[in-house]
Amino acid sequence: MGEQHARAIIAAKGIPVLVDAAGARVAELATRLSDELHLNVLGYAADITKLNEVKRVSAEVLQKHGRIDILINNTGASAKIEGSEPANFSRFESFSLDQWNADLAVGINGAFLCCQVFGTEMARRGSGVILNISSDLALIGPDQRIHRLPNLPDNMQPVKPVTHSVTNSALIGLTRYLATYWAARGVRVNAICPGGVANGQPDEFVARLASLIPMGRLARADEYQGAILFLCSDASSYMTGAVLSVDGGRTAW
Repeated sequence: MGEQHARAIIAAKGIPVLVDAAGARVAELATRLSDELHLNVLGYAADITKLNEVKRVSAEVLQKHGRIDILINNTGASAKIEGSEPANFSRFESFSLDQWNADLAVGINGAFLCCQVFGTEMARRGSGVILNISSDLALIGPDQRIHRLPNLPDNMQPVKPVTHSVTNSALIGLTRYLATYWAARGVRVNAICPGGVANGQPDEFVARLASLIPMGRLARADEYQGAILFLCSDASSYMTGAVLSVDGGRTAW
């Protein structure tokens, strides 16, 4: 989704700066967007769980552009259900402390450090917007039935990992804390809770998830761009500490 957020910023004549731990991936995306849209899109390889790396990115962006206006925290490293791991690796009873710590390091610590470094610069200048990308599963518990596999006992069924709910719920708490903390310094802080995005998932899984959504389908990848633009622009100038659900109505049921 990071690419889609960048495209939303570009559409509003902004200059996106991409940050990812995967250097080759972020460099390729920055080059592709630059060539396609005739812009100088910057891409930085950085581990956002390390304060010195976040500070390095901030310093380089300030040197290049002189200001930082918006931070979109699209962090998250929840363990995937798919893959070669044992089918029950994601279950709470067997979820490892190492995986817990790794997921929270990115999802919470990374967001905290980005807000601290980039948000402090915004507050110093007296203007800025922070948008935290949370999840509909920060507002409701996951329906684990959509992940069930045939011919497995209950204690072996894969589930959405606990860290997905915990990290995304924490982002909402961080949003409300910073919204009140920096309100007088001109920094607005909001969150968006998107639902699932169609991305080539198995048909059976899509059908199960779509049955939980009043609109009867998953989101297209570009359907969050309007919400991103709204919350990052002056169109939402009287909004801070808000949590916007964009989930096809799932959390309304």
